[in-house]
Amino acid sequence: MSAHTHLATFAGGCFWCMVKPFDELPGIHGIVSGYTGGHIKDPTYKEVKEGNSGHYEAVQITFDPELFPYERLLELYWPQIDPTDDGGQFQDRGDQYRTAIFYHDEEQRNAAEETKRQIEESGRFKQPVVTQILPASPFYPAEDYHQDFYKTNPDEYKEDRAKSGRDEFIEENWKK
Repeated sequence: MSAHTHLATFAGGCFWCMVKPFDELPGIHGIVSGYTGGHIKDPTYKEVKEGNSGHYEAVQITFDPELFPYERLLELYWPQIDPTDDGGQFQDRGDQYRTAIFYHDEEQRNAAEETKRQIEESGRFKQPVVTQILPASPFYPAEDYHQDFYKTNPDEYKEDRAKSGRDEFIEENWKK
């Protein structure tokens, strides 16, 4: 990572759905699907999916903050999730599919907490916002077949996303 790039780590349910919103934007240098926040070193997809590793499915984004500030990443992140659901996201249930922002420094923590506060105070949601803001922990890239899934498996991605209910939730709750 060069001096001009930083990391951002977001959990938003199934990591397949969390890559496309950030991909191919100016200042975004890479997005890796993976696992973070758990107690097993180098977990496998099977271990994380079983729900016993403590990991979240997450994406780690390498970005240039001069071209794409962290605050813009947060503006993209929040409308991809249901921040009131502590049991997973949409059709994906379990702790491994919970939402969280993993901050890499105090500036990120402060920005994440401020955006969460703004959402809480907006009255947009009747239930409490439960998305956690946690310190970054080791991040383990997922297996190769999970990387850029929306590009490498477009039909399966579209089918899974359509079944999830994510797009309907976004339209109903974030596009108003």
